[in-house]
This record gives sequence, C-alpha cells and structure tokens, in this order.
Amino acid sequence: MKYLIAGLGNMDSHYFGTRHNIGFEVADRVAEKLSANFSVGQLAHCAQANYKSRKLCIIKPTTYMNLSGKAVRYWLQKENIPQENLFVILDDLNLPFGKLRIRPNGSDGGHNGLKDIQQMLGNGQYARLRVGIGNQFAQGKQVDFVLGKWSAEEMNGLPKIVDAAAEAVLSFCFAGLQNTMNRYNAWGLTTGEENKS
Repeated sequence: MKYLIAGLGNMDSHYFGTRHNIGFEVADRVAEKLSANFSVGQLAHCAQANYKSRKLCIIKPTTYMNLSGKAVRYWLQKENIPQENLFVILDDLNLPFGKLRIRPNGSDGGHNGLKDIQQMLGNGQYARLRVGIGNQFAQGKQVDFVLGKWSAEEMNGLPKIVDAAAEAVLSFCFAGLQNTMNRYNAWGLTTGEENKS
C-alpha cells in the first residue's frame, strides 16, 4: 500500500513560520517521526518512508500554494498512487486555533490550494486534514493574518498541534480514514488529547 501525503505551503523562506505554512510543518514532523529526509524533486520536495508495511511519499510542493494541484497530480501519477490514498494537510481559518478536522472529500472552502488540487484532479474526492489557525484578524486583514507569523502564545501550543496532526497522518495510512476521523476530529488543544465534549 502506498500513500501520498501532501503538506501545503509556500517554499520561499519569508513564508516559513507563517500560519499558511502549517501543512509544511506537519509534513516535516511526519518525516521526522519516520527518520525520512526530504530531497528536491519535480515540483516538490519529497521524502520516502515506510510505516507498518505502508509506503509513504511525503511532499511539500514548490509550486506556491495556489498551484498545489500541479504537484499533487504529478506525484500521484509518478508514484502510481490511487486518489483514495491521498491525504492533503492545510491551514483553515474557519476552525479555532489548534482544532483538527478530517474529511473524506468536499469543497475547497475558499482555500486556494484545495481549489487548484480540485481543478487538477477534476474532483474533490480526496481526504484532507484541516488544521485550525483561528480568525483573530480585523476586517480586511485576512491575508495579513494568514501570511503572518505565529504569535508567542500560539507558538507555545504549536508543537502539540503539529505532533497530533502528524499522528493523524500516520493513523490515516494504517488505521484508515474512518477510524482516524473518529479519533482526531475530537482532538482539541485545550486538553492536548481527544476532547469529546
């Protein structure tokens, strides 16, 4: 079984440490957990890893967020991975900071990365992990917020969030989508663990 894990973000260094790059941070954490290293590949940085007899191809597109679909489609085809084994990781300002939301399919929700993936694949039938970044911005400041750096308070909680999201990725590959949704859609930063309330 082979899986494509696509963390979304922007590769330029001035985007590092911004809310919009949380997908890259989770991809990095997955690779770290599996002792895998990224190398420069076509349209993306790629790390190959094994996890419980599963093969993982972890990518961070170098196409910029708005053209993420080009990289995702290329690596699905190159690695001969079925679309049901694609897992996309992205930021979501419609979710509270630290909330995880896994869905089997759906619309792009206004996210340009998902919009391009859907356009390139011709459908929205792929699993995605949305990581909440909150929406604490003034009217008209959405872009500045999304492309802004984490606050000091957010930085304190970020390692727990990234680690939980990385564990959710591994769960998707081994335990399957439904089990992963049941467990991690209840995860909240307030307790650092599954929060059923």
